[in-house]
Amino acid sequence: MTRYVALLRGVNVGSTRKLPMAELRALCGDRGFADVATYIQSGNVLLSSDRPASEVAERLAAGLAERFRLHVPVVVRTAADWARYAEGSAFPDAQAARPKLLHLCLAVGPLADGAASAVAARASAKERVAVVGDALWIDFGESVGNSRLTPAELDKAAGSPVTARNWTTVQTIAAMLEAA
Repeated sequence: MTRYVALLRGVNVGSTRKLPMAELRALCGDRGFADVATYIQSGNVLLSSDRPASEVAERLAAGLAERFRLHVPVVVRTAADWARYAEGSAFPDAQAARPKLLHLCLAVGPLADGAASAVAARASAKERVAVVGDALWIDFGESVGNSRLTPAELDKAAGSPVTARNWTTVQTIAAMLEAA
């Protein structure tokens, strides 16, 4: 069995797309996934499966649509992939100074050529952008909420839907994977 991290985009944000984590864990069990755990209310799921990552994402997305009428992008990475992200970002200074403003952005599909330069073209002078492997790293510098780097802009630059987690979340998920 392979250990995975599944990231759901846009759940439990505002008054729409409500998804209790207990119900998400139950759905994962019903879909045949094992060792299911969630972290906070933003759609972070750890699970095990014999299926490839793409099939895990498809099965989870289909289950969310069927059971909850939620049509959300699902990004799935292996525990080994996650360990590489957690080893260090493209911006080590931001890891310590502003962990909640440093974001790991992962796309459903492979990043488009030129994704970093397309995002950087929209970034403010205080924001930094880099691609390392399949990860787009953004140091928001001062504020995520005031950034022009919207989800739509990131999706367009990446070539497929993107979801992001801050450095604190990256580290906590890595610790959960290591403890399991």
